[in-house]
Amino acid sequence: MSQELNKGRTAVLALAALGVVYGDIGTSPLYALKEVFGNAHHPVPITAANVLGILSLVFWSLVIVVSFKYVALILRADNRGEGGIMALMARVLADKGISGRTRQGVILLGLFGAALFYGDGLITPAISVLSAVEGLDVATPMFTAYIVPITLGILVALFSIQSQGTAKVGVAFGPVMIVWFAVLGSMGVAQIASHPGILAALLPQHALAFLAADPTLGFLAMGTVFLALTGAEALYADMGHFGRRPIRLAWFGLVLPALILNYFGQGALLLADPAAVRNPFYLMAPDWFLLPLVGLATVATVIASQAVITGVYSITQQAIQLGYAPRMELEHTSGSQMGQIYMPGVNWLMLAGVIALVLAFRSSTNLAAAYGIAVTGTMIITTLFAYVVARRQWGWRRRLALPVFGALLALDLTFLAANSTKIHDGGWFPLVFGGAVYLLLTTWKAGRELLDEKLDTQALLLKDFITGIERPDTITVPGTAVFMTPYPDHVPHALLHNLKHNKVLHEQVVLATVTVESVPRVADAQRVAVTRLNHRFYHVGIHFGFMDAPDVPTALEWCSEQGLDMEPMATSYFLGRETVIPRVGAAMPYWREALFATLCRNAGTAADYFGLPPNQVVELGTRVAL
Repeated sequence: MSQELNKGRTAVLALAALGVVYGDIGTSPLYALKEVFGNAHHPVPITAANVLGILSLVFWSLVIVVSFKYVALILRADNRGEGGIMALMARVLADKGISGRTRQGVILLGLFGAALFYGDGLITPAISVLSAVEGLDVATPMFTAYIVPITLGILVALFSIQSQGTAKVGVAFGPVMIVWFAVLGSMGVAQIASHPGILAALLPQHALAFLAADPTLGFLAMGTVFLALTGAEALYADMGHFGRRPIRLAWFGLVLPALILNYFGQGALLLADPAAVRNPFYLMAPDWFLLPLVGLATVATVIASQAVITGVYSITQQAIQLGYAPRMELEHTSGSQMGQIYMPGVNWLMLAGVIALVLAFRSSTNLAAAYGIAVTGTMIITTLFAYVVARRQWGWRRRLALPVFGALLALDLTFLAANSTKIHDGGWFPLVFGGAVYLLLTTWKAGRELLDEKLDTQALLLKDFITGIERPDTITVPGTAVFMTPYPDHVPHALLHNLKHNKVLHEQVVLATVTVESVPRVADAQRVAVTRLNHRFYHVGIHFGFMDAPDVPTALEWCSEQGLDMEPMATSYFLGRETVIPRVGAAMPYWREALFATLCRNAGTAADYFGLPPNQVVELGTRVAL
């Protein structure tokens, strides 16, 4: 009975994974081969040898990069069930043997990989929806002038409903994607049946022969072949929602066969009719099915976009929790699934960026030039981190890890080099955008460290303060005062200001320090640790994982099990709020200090971020010159 239930649960999760994990890579057939053979800058001539060579490259790239690297290897490198570049970075940093420059290098690489992910997060919705709507142009030229407006309307609608939550938005994603992949496979089978010789592309010698015949063309073609792999990072990034087995089951059971059949079907069509290069995906369909196929493809690309949008929310939440981004407004849209979140600021900034991309590039062909380089950068960093995990945590010996991950890294670098040829055609965008995000992340981290050092030098030792403050003339008021502080050994500035101006102490004073662990989630039983300092003062260490919702009032309820009782309605929360004043000659350049000060002013409040009740919060500010 238990085995049957587990099988049923795995099947349900595999169905759900189809709608979230595979939306991006599942819509690549819309544009991948069209760009290989129809690229305006370096198109591959449509000959039997070239078609077989390209299809062989696509097939073996899917096998090696997706099936072997991600599905077989990288999915094992989870951080207690969670995946993604930030989770992998946290797992590597959790290794106590990594310190000094190596640790700093890991942090910088992880942040750069996350920054590149944001660039991919903007391009995916734009290119996916554009490529689907362009099917209308195949049906009738009268729609040509309306492709961009229709695309913008769909994207605005998609981002507008994000506040409803991924669970509600994606309730039908799995079943729709089953239909999508079934259609992909059946379209391919119909063409392959007419030209069964196309199956010879399964043999790797066709890929090798294509590369050897014209190495320059082969190298350039690798940049567009890579379009068939976009979305592979989602296999790892979304693992926490579904687990390894459902993702693997969906990939090998449906997604991979459907993709291969469709790509080979497009290749068979091109051999039969080279003119179909203008849009081989849609021209595989019979005329009566063309408009329904455009509708289905549009829904599928919306699903692909939804997966990336959700991923951007998740990676932003992780960056905030790990201290690399300022606090932002975050809403939990599900009471049962912790990963279902909505970030309004991120959402509308993404929409603005996607609209700008569509208006600037205006076609999937133009956007394809910008697509790929950001993904390859993230893939390289993932490979490097996975090598460290294999050597230090899986126990792989160097003679095994080096050739395996060395070969994967060489392939990643080849794709990166091939995609770098597209920088002047649009590939500059994700690099510039990723660089800007990277600058923001590193500036926030460096600025917080400088601010913490400054406050640390001005702080009083808590032990001496407690000893000196307990005098007979100290006025005590009823209730509990909770002071949020990152420094458990020092007196919070808010406590000093409150004592200076109000000249009272509460009968219970709790110094609460929130620590975000390098694990996704912390069990409730390990949430708090209470230390009694004297009859009045307590220190409470509150622990969250980097995927947890930092709800401090709920966490403090667990203190009663360790002897600290607090009446919720008689508890006040005191927060310090620093106003940063940039100055010339500080540790950071003035312009960067000014940027940090701007980020501080626009960051979300600690009260909102920690879930504190608004009518019980007192904020006491201080001005700090870095």
